[in-house]
Order: sequence, then structure tokens, then C-alpha cells
Amino acid sequence: MKFHRALTPVAIATLAALAAGCGKQAPQQQQMPPPEVDVTVVNGTAVPVVQDLVGRLSAVRTADVRARVAGVLQKRVYTEGTDVKEGQVLFQIDPAPLRATLNAQLANLAAAQATYQNNHVAAERARSVAEKGLLSKADVDAANAAERTGAAAVKQAQATVETAKINLGYAEVTAPIDGRAGKQQVTEGALVGQGEATLLTTVEQIDTMYVNFTQAVGTLDELRRAAASGDVQLYEQDKAKIDVTMPDGSAYDSAGTLDFSDTAVDASTGAVTLRGIVPNPQHRLLPGMYVNVRLNLGQLKHAWLVPQTAIQRDAEGAFVYVLGGDGNVVRKTLDVYGTRGADTIVRKGLADGDQIIVSGLMKVRAGAPAKVAAPKAAQPPAAGGAAPAKPDDKH
Repeated sequence: MKFHRALTPVAIATLAALAAGCGKQAPQQQQMPPPEVDVTVVNGTAVPVVQDLVGRLSAVRTADVRARVAGVLQKRVYTEGTDVKEGQVLFQIDPAPLRATLNAQLANLAAAQATYQNNHVAAERARSVAEKGLLSKADVDAANAAERTGAAAVKQAQATVETAKINLGYAEVTAPIDGRAGKQQVTEGALVGQGEATLLTTVEQIDTMYVNFTQAVGTLDELRRAAASGDVQLYEQDKAKIDVTMPDGSAYDSAGTLDFSDTAVDASTGAVTLRGIVPNPQHRLLPGMYVNVRLNLGQLKHAWLVPQTAIQRDAEGAFVYVLGGDGNVVRKTLDVYGTRGADTIVRKGLADGDQIIVSGLMKVRAGAPAKVAAPKAAQPPAAGGAAPAKPDDKH
């Protein structure tokens, strides 16, 4: 049994619209425009070859002040921690026993001189009598021997007196060099110099300072190979500049120079010991202080400075995306040397005039097109409102 249901006017209109739509094809999907990116143009330039290292300061000259004669330390003459001059008296050792010894030696010298004088007169008389044939040769020889013995005794006594004078002079302990005298090591009343030269204090010359540091032998070898190939120009040892940063992060106001490079490698660290010399007229630098050292060894003859934000890395190494002349993105693998501030130093992999993509990196891929973003126009101030502050405005 068949039956028919009447269609309403609305249903008839809907079916007609569906039939008309089925007769037309869907419009073709539009192609996406190339992404917009920001680029920076790089050109090769000479770049300083610098190494950031940690160093420790030491005095250029250090001298121990020791008691050179035995005696009781009477007093300290200098003020600890102050600058002293070479020859300035620092300590006083009791001179009384040393002066008594000198006086005794002077007496011995006087006795030896008297004995010699008597022997000399006797020898002169013996030689005069012998010329007349009135004295045997044996007696003359004995008189001459006594004279010579007396002369030798005088010389020995003179040497003993000289030694006693030197020891008496050592009772005043003086500074061996100009510099800053350190802390007193022995108090007054102590017996010093008994069996050994007792350390009394230390004088350090700090008008100029040594800064000692080490560098990995692999880094030095790489620099030498680069210099041999002509990529790097290394300075001579006394021309290599050293900049020092203080422990609080402030820059030291005087630059130094490299003055020593060891010829051997430390077996325990695999590094080479280096030393620089730095002026210290205001005595801001102190022995034993650790500082940061920036060593300028020469310059890369041709390198590129690339913003670190543009550098990407994967299993193949560091690379950047470059916008080619045809508008397509090109990947370039880099030979990175190091960093300088916010830039990465690139030795190889780029060409002068390359447009390196620095923003929009997530939107590009190698071989695909991209275009440089147009500069953004400045926003006009809102009606009735104040102009927006510039980034460098002070509030």
C-alpha cells in the first residue's frame, strides 16, 4: 500500500537550493603568502682574538726579612702594612753582645799587631847582624819565620774584626727591597737567629703585579695552526694585551701585557702557565687576589659578527638561515670561534652581504620563500592624550 506526503513550500525551496549547489565546483584554495622575517646584513671584519680566563695576582718581587745573627729581638721599628724603602731599619736586635765581641776582636788585632811589630824588629836586627857574619843562617831563618807568622796573625785578626763589624751591623735588620712590609712574625723579647735565619717579616713589591693564569694546550695549538694558515695574526708576547676585571665586576683602569709563557705543559692539568704584568700605582691590586683576565692575543683577519639570537644548533652543528637573492631561504652551516658580547664570532660559512634572518625563524624552512618585513610605522598619539614615551625617556 503506497501513500504520498505533501511537501511544504519551505522543503521544496531547500531541495532546489541543494540541487543548484551540487551543480557548481568548490572554489580553489588560495596559496599562503611567504612569511615575513627580519634580517641583518653581515660583512666580514677583523675581530680581536680574546680569551676570558681566571688569574691570581702575585707580587713582582718578594723578599723575606730574616735575622742574620743570633740575639734577642728588642723592637720593631716599622709600621706593619706600610711601604718601606730599601735599607730602611725594620727591627733592632740587642747589639750589646755583638759589640762586646767586636771589642774583643779589636783587642786581639792590637795584640797581633804588637807581636808582629816585635818580630819585625827582631828580624831586621838578625838580618843586619847576619850581613856581618856574626849570626848563623838558622837564627836568621827563625827570625824571618817569626816575622811572617806575626804578619799572618795580623791579617787573621783583621778578618775576625771585619766579621764582628758585619755581625754588629746585622743587629739592625733592614729592608732588602722597596715595597710593602707585612705582618711581624716574631715578637719582641724572642731569641732569633739561633741556629737558623729566623723569619721576621716579608716585603713585597706591588707597584706592578704579576697575574698568573693557565690556558688549555689545545686552544694554544689551535691558535698556532690558525696563525700558520694565515687566518689569525698573533701578537708578539710583549704586545699581547691583558685587561683585568676586579672581583666585584668592575674594570681595572690599567691594562697589562703578557710577559711569560711556559715552554712545558703541566701534566696534572694539561694546560700551559702564562703570566702577565699589570701596573699597580694605587695599590688596588693585592697579592693572592683572584681576578678575571681578558687576554688579547691577536686578531682574526676576516670574520663575521652574527647576533646570537640568529644562531641555531642541531646534530650537524651551528647554522643560520639566510635570505637568498631569489627570495628563498638558505641554510648555512657555521664554523664558530667564540662570542663577543651579544654576537657570535663566525670564521667560516658566510659571505659578505649575507642577509641573516634574525626573527621569524619558526616560520621559515630551507628552500621555501620568505620576504623582509616592512618597517612598522610609528603609532600616532591618541586624540586628546599624551604622546607615548620613548624607550630612552626617563620617568
